[in-house]
Amino acid sequence: MEANAEQVWRQGRPPLATYRLQLDAHFGFAAATELIPYLHDLGVGACYLSPILRSRPGSRHGYDVCDHSVINPELGGAEAFEAFVAALRQHGMGLIVDVVPNHMGVGDLTNRWWIDVLENGQASRFANFFDIDWHPANPSLHAKVLLPILGGFYGTVLERGEIRLSFDQGRFWLNYYDYRLPVSPHSIGSLLEICAEELGQTHVESDEVQELRSIATACRHITPRSDLAPEELAERYREKEVVRRRLARLSESSTRVRGALERTVAKYNGNPGDTRSFDLLDALINAQPYRPAFWRIAAEEINYRRFFDINELAAIRMELPEVFHETHAFILQLLNDDKVTGLRIDHPDGLRDPAGYLRELQRVSFLNQLRRRLPVPLGEDLLQTQFHRLWHRAAFDSDARPQWPLFIVVEKILSEEEPLPREWPVAGTTGYDFLISVNGLFVDRSHESAWDRIYREWSGHRSEFRDVVLVSKRKVMQLSMTSEINSLAYRLDRITERNRRYRDFTLNTLRLAIRETIAALAVYRTYVTDADHIPDRDKQVIESAVAEARRLNPGVAAEVFQFLRDFLLLRNLREFDEPDRDAVLNWVLRFQQLTGPIMAKGVEDTSFYIYNRFVGLNEVGGNPDRFGVSLETFHAQTMERLRHWPHAMLSTSTHDTKRSEDVRARLAALSEMPNEWESALARWREWNAGHLTKVDRYLAPSANDQYLIYQTLIGAWPNEALAGEERLRFRQRIVDYALKAAKEAKTHTSWTNQNADYEEALRRFVEQIVPESGETPFLRDIQAFQQRVAHFGSLNSLAQITLKLTCPGVPDIYQGCELWDLSLVDPDNRRPVDFQMRRKMLVELRDQIASHGDDLAGFLAQMLANRADGRIKLYVIHRLLTLRREKPHVFDVGDYRPLPIEEFDPETICAFARQASNDVLIVAAPCRIVRLLRGWEGLPNAETWQSGFISIPEGLLANPFRNVLTGNTLELDSGAGPARLPLATVFQDFPVAVLIGSTAPPRPDSNGPDAAIVPK
Repeated sequence: MEANAEQVWRQGRPPLATYRLQLDAHFGFAAATELIPYLHDLGVGACYLSPILRSRPGSRHGYDVCDHSVINPELGGAEAFEAFVAALRQHGMGLIVDVVPNHMGVGDLTNRWWIDVLENGQASRFANFFDIDWHPANPSLHAKVLLPILGGFYGTVLERGEIRLSFDQGRFWLNYYDYRLPVSPHSIGSLLEICAEELGQTHVESDEVQELRSIATACRHITPRSDLAPEELAERYREKEVVRRRLARLSESSTRVRGALERTVAKYNGNPGDTRSFDLLDALINAQPYRPAFWRIAAEEINYRRFFDINELAAIRMELPEVFHETHAFILQLLNDDKVTGLRIDHPDGLRDPAGYLRELQRVSFLNQLRRRLPVPLGEDLLQTQFHRLWHRAAFDSDARPQWPLFIVVEKILSEEEPLPREWPVAGTTGYDFLISVNGLFVDRSHESAWDRIYREWSGHRSEFRDVVLVSKRKVMQLSMTSEINSLAYRLDRITERNRRYRDFTLNTLRLAIRETIAALAVYRTYVTDADHIPDRDKQVIESAVAEARRLNPGVAAEVFQFLRDFLLLRNLREFDEPDRDAVLNWVLRFQQLTGPIMAKGVEDTSFYIYNRFVGLNEVGGNPDRFGVSLETFHAQTMERLRHWPHAMLSTSTHDTKRSEDVRARLAALSEMPNEWESALARWREWNAGHLTKVDRYLAPSANDQYLIYQTLIGAWPNEALAGEERLRFRQRIVDYALKAAKEAKTHTSWTNQNADYEEALRRFVEQIVPESGETPFLRDIQAFQQRVAHFGSLNSLAQITLKLTCPGVPDIYQGCELWDLSLVDPDNRRPVDFQMRRKMLVELRDQIASHGDDLAGFLAQMLANRADGRIKLYVIHRLLTLRREKPHVFDVGDYRPLPIEEFDPETICAFARQASNDVLIVAAPCRIVRLLRGWEGLPNAETWQSGFISIPEGLLANPFRNVLTGNTLELDSGAGPARLPLATVFQDFPVAVLIGSTAPPRPDSNGPDAAIVPK
């Protein structure tokens, strides 16, 4: 038993590297299966897929899951999935899948749980699955769900005849364009009576009429939705199914009944122009446990929790055991069958208790696997004992590295200096923290003041980023999530009304304090779940936020903010009566679920499109106010990751990044060129002034939007020559991006209140500065400047990918990024990938590597000279993934030691060593390439490196080192003093270096270890 338990506990080994694929109806399991040999040859250890469960029809992303019990048929269904898994197994690869525990897609018939709730209201067996407030502040919504689906005000839409009643197979439906809403059987008694009267005019008291009236009576006697006793709920389901079968049978057997039903439905559907003709339909709609409404009122009235502010993504209550079971039984079975080997958890911050959810995932997965391996069944108590023994050791034994039975990474966005909660039983995050760290390493911090000045003078923008965030979060709460704030305030007001110490706090004052505290919160959320165990980090975050909110609102009584601080930290819990204490904790948990979406919408989806000083820093989890990361900080962050999360994912591009890794690498190079940038901007402003349009007394697009467009052009301009259709396609991508950015900024236009004139001016500006054909002074100038930036950016990209593939963690490659990828934010980064070209290039590359053996200098020089085709990036990725496969222990358990750069600018090169047993890995990558080359558009050479060297500690001496990328061997020669690697030798044939060697005792005929290292 103990041996089996140990084996199961340690089976969740992380993959050596993953490759992310975005699946949809156009690229499903069959297409993914064809890629597996290619990905295996590339060196990938596991496929990493977007959600694979049934989602809304036509979904392009899969995060709108509608059914957790079945593979998405649009991806090929179960059969195609099985073939995909079989191919993975054949190649020894794992499968990481994306799981969406926070919400489900609603709005069509695919989600049977949601349809059941709409039909039965609180009496639905799934009513508790969704996070619905059945008793909101608006009394007209009591026991109803607001459905903000209408394109206009309800009465107008109704009287235009856009909401139509229909009958199909014993059920009535309300139809509004693509929406189909069920009609509650309890509400159709009057409708059937009218139908019976219609039929009785020609067939008095016929059997059909009597049956219709009998069914109408049965409808009226269906247990009311307000009766929630379990036995009454069960009776209601039996009664309504009987009614439905009787009605279906009657309509199918009698043409006269069908005709009467059709005429009755037509009567209900009314006649546009005759307002009274819609009274029957209006009454029927009002009798439903939902209320169709104008979509614009969602922000203020919606009474179900959503994913961010997306009405079609309804949150579910994963904290309930029955919800966890129903949503995870299938995926847990796939894990138990070894068809899935790891999980990526989407948006854990939306959950009521993320740590509890993750623990339950680990617990159930472990017990399932243990049961499968045991030769004879054992009692549940004994299984649980083994789980808790191993859990305690992994969670609390400070001498052991964290190791969990199931490989899980979480899409947790960490703010600056924020650690991932140590109690979370996961391998780590999905890698945005690494992305921010490694991206910042290439940004030249010494030029921050120059970029500040240029941005202020060009755009007139004076606000600090933190002020932009504060205003943006307030705007999100005002425009998109008013209902959520109002609901929190209303619930808190009800609690305080029952406590004499706090009942004088008004609803409006509480609402303001809540809103201002959320605006000031520096992280996505806190994780308070227990009054006796408040994390120190949460105390600091909440106290800081409340203090800032109080400072910004001197007109509000200090006692209100003090109360809210103590309430959020459960310090005043015992001041409330016992019956109210659960309500207090529930309120705090709900508050915490809300702050993350507001942070995401306010920062990622608003502030990042307003504060355009240097957009290479405007990335998920990033702080644009922090201009770059020092080498010392990068090393410290990497060692921290190794210490606590050695198998966290390392990402540089994802389906959610604002810019691809190669766009950011270019912009990082631009950060080193402020003077050239300023001069170029001056020329471009003069040349393009005539393309501006006056909108509302101001020239459009704004200087701030122009500044963003120019940076975007520099970062995303394709490597190949632009002409004809290629230029038009690129121009349209920039137009689409500029329009999305302007709407997200919510300054001149927005998604909900579009300014057509401004958007047209923006479109026209892009189309005129990038004309359909021909050349202009601006085009010639920006292409020349862009090519210069792209030269340095490509070298940054090679350095960045080298670090990602060698630092502690599990590197992930986003689809297509094995070649240059110059994508922008979605949907631009979800365009189809040319995998046929990539497969062909890898085959050719592997053949060329084999034919050259260790003499790769000429081959590498050729690829570097023609690096615009991307082969050089593919080469680095393939070589380093192959190394990870050959030396897995170095990357799995190897340590991390920064190496000093001596007699050279130490901030320009990132060098470190990793060691496991006798194997030693040394990595060196330039991180200030423009400074290193002094602006010269060539490749680094011996003159670049001068007499600089990497100092190698005695414990890392290898005999000899081999450069994985060039094939060069660096041998130990006799000499005195500490070992060192001359930079000119390390970078002899290539701009980045990865050396592998062994500290095992040398053979008798080799030289001793205390020697200088020289090339063979």
